[in-house]
Amino acid sequence: MNKTELKSAIIAAKQSTNTLILAHTYQDPDIIDIADISGDSYALAVVATKYPHPNILLCGVRFMAETVKILSPEKKVILSHKSATCPMAEQIAPEKVAEFRKANPDVCVCAYINTTAALKAHCDVCVTSSTAVKIVKKLPQKDILFIPDQNLGAYVQAQVPEKNLILWSGCCPTHHSVSLRDVEQAKAQHPNAKIAMHPECRPEVAAHADMLGSTSAIIEYCENSTDDIIIATERGVYDWLIRKYPQRNFYQLAPNKLICPNMKYTTLQGVLGALEGSSGAVIEMDEELRLAAKRSIDAMLNYGG
Repeated sequence: MNKTELKSAIIAAKQSTNTLILAHTYQDPDIIDIADISGDSYALAVVATKYPHPNILLCGVRFMAETVKILSPEKKVILSHKSATCPMAEQIAPEKVAEFRKANPDVCVCAYINTTAALKAHCDVCVTSSTAVKIVKKLPQKDILFIPDQNLGAYVQAQVPEKNLILWSGCCPTHHSVSLRDVEQAKAQHPNAKIAMHPECRPEVAAHADMLGSTSAIIEYCENSTDDIIIATERGVYDWLIRKYPQRNFYQLAPNKLICPNMKYTTLQGVLGALEGSSGAVIEMDEELRLAAKRSIDAMLNYGG
């Protein structure tokens, strides 16, 4: 089948199976086209709770599908590609955090939402890239283990100097790959353009951004600006912007680097297969683990995240 036929088949299959399709913004435009909702990972998990569909297909990576399952345990949650994982989410073993907590009982353990359910279960509170600064400011403890992203942690530390953030060596390989040279080249090619960047980039790179923020914040910044803008996050955001605003000048920073291979595992054929039950992966979660992981998410909500 060609793209048009695949998209028609997907629409028919999601209707016949009563499946809600969620797509992260980093997905290819063709996947965004067939999704019912697109957006940031946590926002997708929250919005899924508001729909009656008994089945949810998440086009993204595994930790995102796990978060959907944590918030919607009664629903069947399917990941669009069984091998679509997030290297950052799996860089720290839950056992290591458990050992740290035992040795440092007074230190708050703060987990970026980009973590596995097993890791969330050992943490006190979760944050998203858009709520991290606000929540860390509100935490009663001064000493905070911030995992897994050292770059986002460094950004939060700079914004909240009164706290002592302990950082481990996790990172998003895609954002971490961006270099100062990449920024210099982009600015040389587009000297009048602003740079909108995700704080998962290295601190020395992020220092050159005109705007630092989450995926949704970058999109909002672009929508509210008339400037030419260099997009310094995963390619999917650039693809989305140039389709919605073809008259605007957007440029992708480091176009050969800022592509998440795991996000791009999802294809139209794979989505159709997941709907038909021949591919994808059903997310199974022990109830004890789900509740333990949900506690850190509940704490995030309590702090206004």
